[in-house]
Amino acid sequence: MRHPLLLAAALILAPVLAGPAMAQVAAPATADAGDPAARAFIEKLANDAFGVLRDKSLSKAASRDRFRAMLQQNVALEDIGSRLIRRNKTTITPAQTAAYQAALPEFVLNAYADRLYDYSDASLKTLRTTARGGMTDVATRVTRPSSQPVDAVWQVKKNPAGKYLVNNLTVQGINLSLTQEADFNAFIQKNGFDALVTFLKTANSKSASLRSAKS
Repeated sequence: MRHPLLLAAALILAPVLAGPAMAQVAAPATADAGDPAARAFIEKLANDAFGVLRDKSLSKAASRDRFRAMLQQNVALEDIGSRLIRRNKTTITPAQTAAYQAALPEFVLNAYADRLYDYSDASLKTLRTTARGGMTDVATRVTRPSSQPVDAVWQVKKNPAGKYLVNNLTVQGINLSLTQEADFNAFIQKNGFDALVTFLKTANSKSASLRSAKS
């Protein structure tokens, strides 16, 4: 699979996909700024994530567990998972859907939890917020020493319980949800939906075995 669930890296993908920052980051002066609390949510999420990476008192396993917890609590995993297979919803059974929904969150949590430690020197600055379809886009710039800055736009939603969640991420103009959806669709067309579920489960089992061996 080309992209090992790009959206799973919501907290760190901007550094991972580092490159020249996009030139157009300013919104029109008349744009609706959306929910101001979305900006505070992203700033806190980034600060908490980088804080875990910089905490020398934590073992790698402890850091990984904390980061997994952050993803689980602050990313709209169920909504994202549903979008990634929306083109297949009419052709798969409820049992297939349930198997996919059971496997995907763990795959998301595992996909990048071991790829964090090179980014403890990164910092994130919020640039602006813009209302978009009932959600709020939070434009940010991620910087690292001796590296080009990277602009990323975080789509933030507020769930019925009032909690803010990361719903999507666009880096360098690339909509990661749409990119991953296309990747999943290509995989399903070639191998079938059950093969996708098997791929996710196999990856989860391998990750669990590695964690067990290191503990």
